[in-house]
Amino acid sequence: MSVGIILKSTGKFYTVLMDDGIEITARLRGKIRLEGLRTTNPVAVGDRVNLLEDQENNQAIYTIESVEPRRNYLVRKSTNLSKQKQILASNIDCIYLVVTVEQPTTQLGFIDRFLVSAESFRIPVSILFNKIDLYSEESKLTMQIWKEMYERIGYPCHFISTLESETYQFLNEEIKEKQVLFAGNSGVGKSSIVKCIDPRINLRIGEISEAHFSGKHTTTFAEMYQVETGGFIIDSPGIRAFGLVEIEKEVLAHYFPEMRRMLGECKFHNCIHVNEPRCAVKDAVENEEIEETRYIHYLQMLEDYGSGIHRRNDYE
Repeated sequence: MSVGIILKSTGKFYTVLMDDGIEITARLRGKIRLEGLRTTNPVAVGDRVNLLEDQENNQAIYTIESVEPRRNYLVRKSTNLSKQKQILASNIDCIYLVVTVEQPTTQLGFIDRFLVSAESFRIPVSILFNKIDLYSEESKLTMQIWKEMYERIGYPCHFISTLESETYQFLNEEIKEKQVLFAGNSGVGKSSIVKCIDPRINLRIGEISEAHFSGKHTTTFAEMYQVETGGFIIDSPGIRAFGLVEIEKEVLAHYFPEMRRMLGECKFHNCIHVNEPRCAVKDAVENEEIEETRYIHYLQMLEDYGSGIHRRNDYE
């Protein structure tokens, strides 16, 4: 039995990097069920898999027999089957969430929803504010306000531009020996950043739709690439919306670091920080110790549990 890591999935076939450095194409053995998950893709980019080699017409044929236990994985709701989930990638050491204040504008609600999901799977996130060379003075002020807010919470933030190499060179060192995921809305420049980190990686670069000032999709499947300086980069499809899964509303606040720090300070141990008296979280919002915007997004996420409706206008 051979072992490899999934670099790319196109539905029926998978590109696998074997432990000896050779890339092969493999297919699944029947239907694989993993960890009781109902997902549209039982095998994901980043998975370590066990393969069986056979011969067919004097050619080696590889079959994925099983998937090794995952350290973590990032899941979102499937876009076409609301009750099913799509695994974006697995075994992630860090996520770089790429954000733009203009061309297109990343909504704060989307950022908070993504961060909550990553927190729930215990995956560290750094925020990359991209395209800083394009911003007006007003947008630069907005970007600075956002950066200060998320850094206070505990998320590392960086201003970068693909036209200014000194702004992104730190990524090469951070990525070494790691398996990292680049994520964000369509058009924020994920693929451009990846190409700057390692020009050998041949990615399609998208353009911005003038009609809607949003990104055109250029990546349809997540794909992982070996970086020349060491490590792996996962380039994910542009995400227009991010539905939360596998999070119970009673523990939703645990995935807001600023609220998690106040565990045990509310009058009621099962406080969900909405209408309960002597709530430490609500007091912190009132005293501007917790950002009101973050709290509003928390309430909106709680509301989604009751309606079961994903409100695109709030989070796109």
